[in-house]
Amino acid sequence: MTGPARGVRAVRLGPRSVGALALVSAVGIAAFGWPLFAEAGSGLSAHAQDAPWLFAALLVLLVGVVAATVSESGLGPKAVAMLGVLAATGAALRPIGAGTAGIEPMFFLMVLSGRVLGPGFGFVLGAVTMFASALLTGGVGPWMPFQMLSMGWFTMGAALLPGPDRVRGRGELLMLAAYGFVASFGYGTIMNLAGWPFMDSLTSSVAFDPDGTLAGNLARFLAYCLATSLGWDLGRAAVTVVLTLTLGPAVLRALRRATRRAAFEATLTFETPVTSPGAER
Repeated sequence: MTGPARGVRAVRLGPRSVGALALVSAVGIAAFGWPLFAEAGSGLSAHAQDAPWLFAALLVLLVGVVAATVSESGLGPKAVAMLGVLAATGAALRPIGAGTAGIEPMFFLMVLSGRVLGPGFGFVLGAVTMFASALLTGGVGPWMPFQMLSMGWFTMGAALLPGPDRVRGRGELLMLAAYGFVASFGYGTIMNLAGWPFMDSLTSSVAFDPDGTLAGNLARFLAYCLATSLGWDLGRAAVTVVLTLTLGPAVLRALRRATRRAAFEATLTFETPVTSPGAER
């Protein structure tokens, strides 16, 4: 009797899962990046109320990602239950630091969970966790769908790193810590795109200029990130690294043990019955 290889990701991507993730990512890129490519004079007010439509589309696409992953991997109710438990845990961790100076311990859990769960469920976990934490902390607003997309990408990215068959032990932990550090800045930078275009360009030299060039607006955006969120992102990155290096080994073992017991990827085995010499008379 042989069990699953130690450290193998629980949920692998199939063609439909890849298609669903590509679609939701394309919608997210368009939602974040449209100001940089909008025509001069197109007006930002027309997009000020896009968040509810983005949220509705995101929910539908998330269901599509889950459905595609379930149909291709044979996932059962235990996988969905584990997804709910991890989302609830992440949502409960977020208010601990109350966002003070970027102290958000949920990010390290998302890195480790994405590593174990795989890209498809990792993306869904990140988005659902942010949705649950917004309900828990009263942080529901037009920024919420953007947070869900960003956290989904953040969690999925950890699952796309070199697999545990190639990097393990201390090397895996250092790789996850490095990813958490870089991705923490990436999360903050992407989220800045959600609010930066709506700043008043008449009162700020780093605000989005609707009549400016792409290069000019990119320079303004970089200055905006350095002036407003650099310290916050640095705190988030430092906390993620420290928690990953200190609690990472225990959390990874617990998550991998749970996924093995949940038997995420169902396999069919056929055993030949052993009979005694005189049993077929």
